[in-house]
Formats: sequence, structure tokens, C-alpha cells
Amino acid sequence: MTSAQDIKQRFGIIGSSPELDRAISKAIRVAPTDISVMVSGESGTGKEVIPKIIHQMSGRKHGPYIAVNCGAIPEGTIDSELFGHEKGSFTGATASRKGYFEVADGGTIFLDEVGELPLATQVRLLRVLETGEFIKVGSSKTQKTEVRIVAATNVNMQAAIQKNQFREDLFYRLNTVQVNLPPLRDRKEDIHLIFRKFAMDFAEKYHMPSVRLDEDAIKLISTYQWPGNIRQLRNVTEQLSVVEESRMIDALTLKNYLPNNAEKTLPVLYDDGKSGSNDYTEREILYKVLFDMKKDISDLKKLTHKLMKGELKFDEENEKLINEVYSEYDDMDQNQTILLPSPSSEQTSQARTIHAQEVKPKESLSLQDKEIEMIKNALEKHRGKRKGAALELGISERTLYRKIKQYDL
Repeated sequence: MTSAQDIKQRFGIIGSSPELDRAISKAIRVAPTDISVMVSGESGTGKEVIPKIIHQMSGRKHGPYIAVNCGAIPEGTIDSELFGHEKGSFTGATASRKGYFEVADGGTIFLDEVGELPLATQVRLLRVLETGEFIKVGSSKTQKTEVRIVAATNVNMQAAIQKNQFREDLFYRLNTVQVNLPPLRDRKEDIHLIFRKFAMDFAEKYHMPSVRLDEDAIKLISTYQWPGNIRQLRNVTEQLSVVEESRMIDALTLKNYLPNNAEKTLPVLYDDGKSGSNDYTEREILYKVLFDMKKDISDLKKLTHKLMKGELKFDEENEKLINEVYSEYDDMDQNQTILLPSPSSEQTSQARTIHAQEVKPKESLSLQDKEIEMIKNALEKHRGKRKGAALELGISERTLYRKIKQYDL
């Protein structure tokens, strides 16, 4: 069986990251079959190479291979491009024309940026996948085609489905097997190798010595986030090859070619589309609560110290602040507050502030204790109803049930 290394040499693929090898190996395994494949990954990751591998490793390698950029075809003509049209079917249709599905019969069609297809075209494409039939624009005659479809997208398909921008049934027909290409920032060990390959290509193209990077520049390109992925790296390499007189590039020079370098090298959060933007894990919720508690307790501590030293007067505003902090962390109902009687003398004021100081150390900062306390309060508030309590806590009802069993509540 052909190995991933053989395929990389054959198609000129540079890199040895595990994620890249995994994607190529999956493409090799599915190639002999006729199932549909969805290639996912960010823009500029080189998704177009996977369909070529699948086609060349399949029994259709002697048949036609057509790559179609769905996002580059106007909505009004895309049906004609894909399925063909009859003479006179619309203005400008002076002759009949074969579409890509008719031309590629017995071969492979690569639908790049398939997430950009109009909904009406998606219906036609679904019919081709299910029955192998299509109808030309302006015709009533059904035609047969036997093609394999490989699709690619950088769109979050689950989000597009939720927004009714992409048909769910079509997505699952296209996504029989998914091949995901990793972004360049996850292939740090490959970045310098790819740069050297591009540098040699441009040196040959422009008849000049190849540019090289010093150690600091190599570290810089390895830590940069590369939002444009391989396409951006190729563009930067070409600029350096043509513009810079020195063939040895240092980090300072390289920075001028990396836009927003200071921001892009910071850690980034990745949204995989599987959860909404307002969803948090239980651990994140608890940490947020603890951080908020720490800030409130710190503010209360400062206030009580000032009251004891006589720097602040124990007025209604300060009393209200202390009541708010007490009520937030009290074991009683959330709507119940601790009422502080108005002080009649300096001695009463000091007694109340000392009481506030005594209460603070009793607050437990144990993550488990706080979790138990939050669950108890939520259950009490919703009178033992797990659904309402789970919604209040921001977790699933199943997780809440597991926590109740775990803590024997």
C-alpha cells in the first residue's frame, strides 16, 4: 500500500507533522472507494491537494478531474456551470452547453468552497448525490452521470446549517468521510521547511540566490500564528525574495512583512463550532465565580479596615455594600439579606465591622465546597427541580444529576 511519505514526494507536499500525515493517510484509505469526502480546514491550508490525491489513487484516475470554485461563480449562472443549459434557456444562451457534471462523467469533481452554494443549487446537488440524475437549465430531460464528489470548505458548516444557509441532508451526504487539514500554526516543525522550499522555487523563478533566515528569524516564523496559513507564508517568502537585497534575513527585517505581528503571536481561542459562544465548561463557571468572590471579599476587607481606623463613616451606603456581600454568599435564599441595625454609637459600629472581619475567614475557597454550595442553592431556589437548577448553573441536567450523586446531596 502506498505510504504517506510516497504521496508527499509525488505531490510535492512538505512537512512531517502527525496531523498532516493523518490527513494524507485517511485520503489514501478512502480513495479506492466511491464515497463522498469533505475536506475541511482554514483558508490557505492547501485543501485542494487532497482531492487530487483521492482522484489519482482511485479507479477513476484515467477519467476527468474538474475543480470548481463555487464561491467564484455568480449565483445566477452556477446552475448552468454545474449542470449545463439548453439553447435559449436564458438571455445569452445562444447554444446548448454541457455542465461540469456531464463533462466529468466517470471521473471526479472537486467542489471547493461548497458552503457558498445557493440553496436552490444545493437541492440539485443533493439529487445528483442520491440518484446520479440531473436536469439541464431550460430542459425537461433527465440525464445520468456517474461522478465522485469531493467537497471542501472553510465555513463552519454546523453554524451555516443552524442559520438555514446550508441544507443539513446535503451536508451529511457530502460529509461521509471528513479529512481535516491542520492550520500552519499547528505545524510549527514544518514552517521553516516550507519556507526553504518556497525560497528555492522563487530563486529559480527570478534567477537570483535563495533567501535564508538567521536563527532569530526562524524562531519568529515558528511562533507567528500565520492567519493566512501556507498561502500567506508563500506570499511573504516571495516578497522577501524580490524586495530584500540581502539574502540573509534577520528577525527585524522579517517583522516588517508580518502584519499585526504583536497581536498575532498571542495565544488565540479556537471555536470548533460544536458549542455556542455563550457556552462554558463547569470548571470555567466555577473559576469565574471564585474570582468574583475574591474581588468582593477584598473590597469588603478594605472597607472594614477603613471603618476600624475611623477613615470612613459607617453610613447607609457602606451598610448596604456589606449587606450585599453577605447576602451573595449566605447559605439562605438569594433574596434574603442580612439586616444590620443602624449603629447608635462608635462602639456599635466597631462591633459590626469586627463581625464582618470574623465572617470573612470562614468563607471556604475550596472549589468542591463552592460547587456543592452552588448546587444546593440552585436546588433550593427551584424547589428541588433539577431542570431549573441546571439551567441556573449553566450545566446540563445530566451533569447536575451526576454531581448530586457524587456529593450525596
